[in-house]
Amino acid sequence: MTAPLRLVPDGPAPEAHLRPARTLHAIARVSHGPVPLDFDRLAAEFPAVRSGLALAGEADLELRLACTGPEELRTIAAALHRAGAAKVHVDLVLRTLTPAPVTLRPVP
Repeated sequence: MTAPLRLVPDGPAPEAHLRPARTLHAIARVSHGPVPLDFDRLAAEFPAVRSGLALAGEADLELRLACTGPEELRTIAAALHRAGAAKVHVDLVLRTLTPAPVTLRPVP
């Protein structure tokens, strides 16, 4: 016995309409306070946190963010301060740069 065939209309999945668009991209550079921040907790608490880097230098942590808008970005920056960050510096991402493919040319 086979299952009945069900046709699905083209286009995005219905649940895609329920999720807000994350069109505001930013990089947050964070300096720890006396206690290091818990990256895993931050990523679990805020869906805008896409990835992070632990750094040696002026900043201790760099977070790649994809926010629904300025309000969510402000909320995350405030939450980082409440979590114990001594300094939070946010830069907006204007565009993503990707290297062009290398074109090989014959040697004369």
